[in-house]
Amino acid sequence: MADSTVHKGVLKTWKDDRGFGFIQPDSGDKDIFIHISSLKGLARRPLRGDVIVYRVAREAGGKLKAVDASIEGVAYQEAAPSKPVKVWRWLVALLLGLISAAAAAYFYR
Repeated sequence: MADSTVHKGVLKTWKDDRGFGFIQPDSGDKDIFIHISSLKGLARRPLRGDVIVYRVAREAGGKLKAVDASIEGVAYQEAAPSKPVKVWRWLVALLLGLISAAAAAYFYR
């Protein structure tokens, strides 16, 4: 379960190929592990030196990790607009199929 306190720190190390790193908390506490899955929806991947805002949760093994994290000053990506369903295309295809079936039945009896 995550602590409700919001923390801030600098991304001290980041292994982009593996998707994790460590935050050096502003409070001077021990470094905190952060995984890319804690930074969902951001416009870019994290870089060493970024200021991270996060909450702390305890893993099953007792270690602490950052959750609900964001990079200070980096916007979230806007969700791509969903494509409207083209119902009329399906109706036209159905109508053409029915016409084709009727024509085939009429000419090949």
